[in-house]
Amino acid sequence: MSFIPYRRIGEPKAGGIVLVSDHAGNAVPEGIELGVSAETMDSHIAVDIGVEGVAERMARRHGIPAFLATISRLVVDLHREEDHPGMIPQESDGKLIVGNIGADRDMRLAKFYRPYHTAMERWLDAAQPRLIISLHSFTPSLESKPEQERPWEVGLLYNTNSEPARHAIRLFAAQGLTVGDNEPYSGRELNATMNRHAEAKGRDYLAIEVRNDQIATEAGQARWAALIADVAQRTVLAMG
Repeated sequence: MSFIPYRRIGEPKAGGIVLVSDHAGNAVPEGIELGVSAETMDSHIAVDIGVEGVAERMARRHGIPAFLATISRLVVDLHREEDHPGMIPQESDGKLIVGNIGADRDMRLAKFYRPYHTAMERWLDAAQPRLIISLHSFTPSLESKPEQERPWEVGLLYNTNSEPARHAIRLFAAQGLTVGDNEPYSGRELNATMNRHAEAKGRDYLAIEVRNDQIATEAGQARWAALIADVAQRTVLAMG
């Protein structure tokens, strides 16, 4: 049986809110050797820590269906364009991914990357959602740049469609949170999945980055699932 690089939780309702996450899993398909430790596979360079737990709760407790990657970003980074040099990373946050040197790029595109995005496209086309949540997490600082602390508890990323993010920034800030506006990354530079599945199709979205120390525990995941669900619902109401 071939490896399936995604899984779905819940059934979308037309005009509702859905969630997608490109870095929710850390599975490595049979036959691929990355040459990194098990500890590395549980770290932020292999998976967005806490995101799967938040997404599970949003789908099962808050009625926001989810489309989640199962494959590790070290095998293929689904949140990059096909021709992006980092789509199969050879280095991440100072760690060499030796198994990716000379990797079969075409094979990974054909077996994992394209099936993931094709399935997401069909899922979204069938759902015609009012709002897409794209969920990621980030580290308080990078191991390779420990002096550069990231003070934001949550960040909203966007490229050309900033209206939903503006509402969400205001709503998160009203909860007393430190909110990043196109931080810790700029959506004008790193927005591949939402550029493809949202902006290109005129769909509204919230690209949300949660600092991973906030969602490292089950309690934190439950708190943020409720918080994000509430902000997303109020964002929809604010947009009319």
